[in-house]
Order: sequence, then C-alpha cells, then structure tokens
Amino acid sequence: MSDYMFMLDSHLSAEQSKAVATVRDAAENANLNLFLTGGAMRDMMGGFAIRDLDFTVEGGTVKFAKAIAQKAHAEVLSVDEPRKSVELLFPGKVAASISMARQEKYPKPGGKPQIQPATIHDDLSGRDFTVNAIALSLGKASRGLLLDPANGLGDLSRKELRAINNYAFYDDPSRILRLIRFRVRLGFAVDERTQSQYDNVREAKLETKISSTALEQELRQLANEPLAGEVLKALEDAQLIQLFSPALTGAKLNLPGFQKLQKARQAFSGGAEIMGNSYALFLFLLFEKLSSKERTQLIANAGIPRTEVDAASRLEAKAAKVEKELASAKLPKPSALYAILTKVPGEILLFLLMRSNQRLVIDRIKNYLQKYLPAAQEVSEKDVVGAEPGTPKFAKLYQKLVAARLDARPKKVVVEEPPPPPPPGASRRSASFGR
Repeated sequence: MSDYMFMLDSHLSAEQSKAVATVRDAAENANLNLFLTGGAMRDMMGGFAIRDLDFTVEGGTVKFAKAIAQKAHAEVLSVDEPRKSVELLFPGKVAASISMARQEKYPKPGGKPQIQPATIHDDLSGRDFTVNAIALSLGKASRGLLLDPANGLGDLSRKELRAINNYAFYDDPSRILRLIRFRVRLGFAVDERTQSQYDNVREAKLETKISSTALEQELRQLANEPLAGEVLKALEDAQLIQLFSPALTGAKLNLPGFQKLQKARQAFSGGAEIMGNSYALFLFLLFEKLSSKERTQLIANAGIPRTEVDAASRLEAKAAKVEKELASAKLPKPSALYAILTKVPGEILLFLLMRSNQRLVIDRIKNYLQKYLPAAQEVSEKDVVGAEPGTPKFAKLYQKLVAARLDARPKKVVVEEPPPPPPPGASRRSASFGR
C-alpha cells in the first residue's frame, strides 16, 4: 500500500471506505481509470476532514454511476448530462460525485462551455484552483499514484489560493464566489496574481454574467459550510451578495441566525455528525428576515426550485411537532428516545437546538447526539446472527441489539478498600502475646 493510500484510509470513515471500495471495484470491472479528485484530495492533503468523495473517471460515467447506485443501494441526487456528472448519496449518508474527465472551453466570459471528454491531466489543468487540481489514482495498475500538475500541494503547505491559470475567472466568473468561500473556510491567503485577476474581473463587471444556475449551486455549497454566516458576511463586504438579492444586506442578512446555527453545529463537533437537508435549514434562515416580495425576487434571481422552497417553508411546523412529542413523551429507557429521534431529520434537530425554549427538549436531543447515537454506532452489522443483510428480519435483529446496548446498565466497579492500619502499639502487643 502506498503512503497516499494509507493516508486516505486513515482519513475516511467506515462508511466512506465502503463507498470508495464499491466505486473502485466497479471501475476495475468496467476497465475504467478511476481517480479521487477535487475537494476530497484537497481536504485529505490539507489535513481537513473529508466531507464529500469526488471521483473522476476517464470514460463514460452516467450509466456507470447509475449501475453503482443500484448495486450499492445509493440514491441518485442529480445528474448533470452536459458534464456527465452524477451526485450520489451512499448508505451511511456518504455524499459522492462521479464525473467524467473533461475539458471545457469557453467561447466568451461566463458563456456556456463546450465540453468534451479528456484525460485526467487535461481535466486537472482546467479546474479552478491549484488546491483542487490534485488527483489520486485508484486503478489497480497505478493505485496510490499522486497527480499534482499545478503544484497544489505547495499551495496547501503555504496556505494560499492560486487560480489554475490566468483565465480561470474570465472563463467562469462564478469562481470569484468560490474564491471567497474557500478563503473563509480554509483561512488561506489569496495569491497576488489571483487577486489581480479577481480585481480585473470585478472592474469589468463580469460578475453580472454569472447565471442563476451557478448562483443556486453556490447556495447549495454554502448550506454545507460550517461558517456559512461568515461567508455571507464576506460576500456582503465584497458587494457580491446583491447578485442573489439586493435586499440581503444589513439586518435582513440574518447573520445572528446563522451564528446560532454555527454554534449548534459546533456543540457536536466531537460527537455524532448531524446529517439532513442542510439546504432547507439554510434557506429558512436566508428567507427569514425578507418580505414576501424580497423572498420572491431571491428565488427568481437564484433559480431556487419550488421543491426546495417548500421544504424550507415547512421546516418550522415540522420542528414544532417534534418538539411537542419530545416535551410530552414519557421515555423510561434510552432506547425509547433513540427510537424517536433516529427518525427525525438532522435539520429538525438543529432547528430545535437553535430555537426551542424547553430545557427538556434540548437535553433529550443532546443526550441522543452525544451519548445514545455514538453508543448505537458501536453495534456492527457483523454482530447480527441469523438473518441476511438487507432483509426485514436483519433490520429487526439489528435494532434489538442496539436497544440492548443502549439500555444495558453500566457495570458497577467494586473497589476493595485496604484494611485499616493497626492502632499504635498493636504490633508490639501481638508480638508479646505470641511469645
């Protein structure tokens, strides 16, 4: 095993390792060259936690990705046909993308790119920043081979963001939004030439060429940012927040709401990760201070789908229903609380942590996240005996094991007290009596 493969294994969760193995085996069977790329490699080499798995394949991907989804019981979240890119959600809530290695040529700034299949080297040379242009081969013949044509590793060590070429922002002006997001998240400085290119793009007002599709995609990325409020403030300072809505300034930007969200997430940084529809919660906070007219304008400017808007609007009512159940239910055993909250989406849990005024509700959610969920995750599927994985019987037996683990009383540790010391002179009297 190469050093980089060992490094990858040490950075992946158990669920992520399964997803990597699934995609790698499928690529070998299909005789496709597979690489781990993008944010996954940036985060691994930079010492950050890997949030998403980004795979790049030399060859066709859509049919390949859908076949993997069917076999691995993964959910297909979206398909970008022009770029041949598929977003997947693997079991264990592992987010991943499988994309075709491609080359994009832009006839004009902000225009629709001409896309064609390419080698991994061409793909890396056409990305946005050098820190995102690192790849690790997962193929059998070259597994563990690192590709870093733009010296992204050097920029990671210098903690610097550098555009991949002199036309990165001209070709795709939406990358200036990405620059600000990465600068805030990573805490990196911006390379002097990259800053100059950014300034020239702003002077030419090329940000007006950013499409609504690109704006909506940026909002989705922002929804998963731990420092979403700080990124929004940076966009406001750069006078770029107006691209989404002119109303998103001052008090209407709802920075206090995002600060509460950040604190709620940080409270569990050492415990279980909260998964769910982060986009719905993000949009709820973004919409909260806006009038109906201003909200409508934001939805139109960013092309936010109606389904996402509806999910955000229903969030408060759903949270109120869960809050009422948690406040009134008698839960004598930990397994009873676990059974209720394991069915509650992560965005609802976060919403209640931010907004609920009932101490009992907050305490129960914290107990679930900090104690019961980590304890339940210690039960492995290998512990289940007498049923095939994926069957209803298997699920029932697994839940029984989890309940037993949660409800088991901790063993009392008996500490033997040492015998009291003899009173003064006792040893001499005993000796005399013995004589």
